[in-house]
Amino acid sequence: MSSEPTPQSPKTRVAIVFGGRSSEHAVSVVTAGAVLRAIDRTRYDVLPIGITADGRWALTADDPDRMAFTDRELPSVANIAEPGGGGVLLPVDPGRSDIVYAEPGSVPKDLGEVDVVLPLLHGPYGEDGTLQGLLELSGVPYVGAGVLSSAIGMDKEYMKRVFTSFGLPVGPYLALRPREWERDAAAARKRIVDFAGEHGWPLFVKPARAGSSLGISRVTSLAGLDEAVEEARRHDPKIIVESQLSGREIECGVLEFEDGPRASLPAEIPPVSAHEFYDFEAKYIDSAEGIVPAPLTGEQTERVRELAVAAFDAASCEGLVRADFFLQHDGEFVINEINTMPGFTPISMFPRMWKATGVDYPELVDRLIQAALRRSTGLR
Repeated sequence: MSSEPTPQSPKTRVAIVFGGRSSEHAVSVVTAGAVLRAIDRTRYDVLPIGITADGRWALTADDPDRMAFTDRELPSVANIAEPGGGGVLLPVDPGRSDIVYAEPGSVPKDLGEVDVVLPLLHGPYGEDGTLQGLLELSGVPYVGAGVLSSAIGMDKEYMKRVFTSFGLPVGPYLALRPREWERDAAAARKRIVDFAGEHGWPLFVKPARAGSSLGISRVTSLAGLDEAVEEARRHDPKIIVESQLSGREIECGVLEFEDGPRASLPAEIPPVSAHEFYDFEAKYIDSAEGIVPAPLTGEQTERVRELAVAAFDAASCEGLVRADFFLQHDGEFVINEINTMPGFTPISMFPRMWKATGVDYPELVDRLIQAALRRSTGLR
């Protein structure tokens, strides 16, 4: 950890980027509000930059209270953007790190340099490697996974392929690419039915590249299959079908320390009585309560922590990951997926797991920023 700032060592300037074009826009805004509330203002100057749902980069109010879920309403960047319709421009010269704000009909305003970007976007156009590629081109240090690991973490098919190649246990799945459903829905449907014949109903039909449980359906028979496929395709034209794994849902956080990645104490997501599964409303609206730490044996706890770090390394991750598992009835863990930018809302599991492990929210944010700065200077 770096020392406290001194007159000779000014505060680190952090651009917090959030919102975005994905269906997880609101979750990202809530995450950013929680980080703005927690970040140590004695060490960090903050520049909040929101990306609207249509892709405009905007300066926003530094007001966490306007960035929370209220009365089941979802917040958006558009509601907290500075008036005037201006846009924020990142540098395209790696030798510069100044950010510019341009309004129609006005001279562009130099917002000064930033030391590091904290991207808090979830889903496509933010968590999938696209934003990370832009930041690489700009030469601006940033928190979290790089281009390749972000893309792996977003695409559930290739994530599972990577895990399998490293010997990590995954459940049965089937990937359905866009042209398969568009060109011959009957043949694609037969593939899924054959998969169900081998592994059994129910199935989970998911967008291959989305998060926060959006677009996911639990299908118990052929009757609901087409509707589930179309719902998943609303979020991503590529879908993935998974057999239902029986067992307990266990999550584990991984955080990059000075000596390498470490795993948190795990958490358990108990069955949600009001929902068929742990969907978006259960996570963020109805605040389904996870159990932290998970009631596991010492051996099980060490095993899932070991697997979480192995998944982090297999996907070449940096900064942080939340790894999700099923503990099956035979006592074996199966990894379901990783999330390279897990939610940081006040009820999110990642910060709760690390708090139980001894790292509170402000320290968690600080460690992520410091890890990004170490990478930018070549110090690991």
